[in-house]
Amino acid sequence: VQLVESGGGSVQTGGSLRLSCTVSGLTRNNYCMGWFRQVPANRREGVGVIDTNGGKSYTDSVRGRFTISRDNTKNELYLQMSSLKSEDAALYYCSRDFADWGQGTQVTVS
Repeated sequence: VQLVESGGGSVQTGGSLRLSCTVSGLTRNNYCMGWFRQVPANRREGVGVIDTNGGKSYTDSVRGRFTISRDNTKNELYLQMSSLKSEDAALYYCSRDFADWGQGTQVTVS
């Protein structure tokens, strides 16, 4: 199983970014997916999770600003981030069933 994130970059405060995660090596898509983030010296933090039925949950700090979605036909996961704040800057990872992880994509907010 391979997960590859993309879409990170540098954005000004208040701006938007859309992260993508492509999953390969699986023949089924009935798994939970999530976005996590980490800054140096901090623990990895859950950002948003989407289950197999499309149910979504978010950490309090991003609720109302971030939207997680998935396209099972493409085996892709997305994170639409809006109204970005400096504290959103981190390395963002996607995960499948909290077992498989990508390498991360960096988000910088200035």
